[in-house]
Amino acid sequence: MADLSQSVQAHLDGVTPQQRRRDAQTLLELMTRVTGEAPRLWRSVIGFGQYHYKYASGREGDAPAAGFAPRKAATSIYLSDGIGRYDEQLKQLGPHTTGVGCLYITDLDKIDLSVLEGIVTESYRTLTAGTYGLRAREGAATSPEE
Repeated sequence: MADLSQSVQAHLDGVTPQQRRRDAQTLLELMTRVTGEAPRLWRSVIGFGQYHYKYASGREGDAPAAGFAPRKAATSIYLSDGIGRYDEQLKQLGPHTTGVGCLYITDLDKIDLSVLEGIVTESYRTLTAGTYGLRAREGAATSPEE
């Protein structure tokens, strides 16, 4: 496991409840392995790598290419290329809820971690392939021809 920065470790040490802290440790290891990147704190999100986005409106910036935030109610896993891209995989994941660009999980023990790893891997590759131009709500399932 990569040496954690003090800010990431301090953030993890403050996570409650205990189950959320345990899940955060599992996600930390999974995302470090998948991305090959060291974790970094982006406000309250633990992020891995970064990508540049530029929308048709002209707005642009940088964000974590993979990331999660352990919250009291659930752990948020950020999929900035859009939840819609992963409809088929999500059917195999286990209990979860979604937002436009977030996957919410209350207990990692109840989901298929290999499915989650595949989703995170695909999202990371998509976002780091170059400047990303879609908002999460615009992400859609891709066909094999694309």
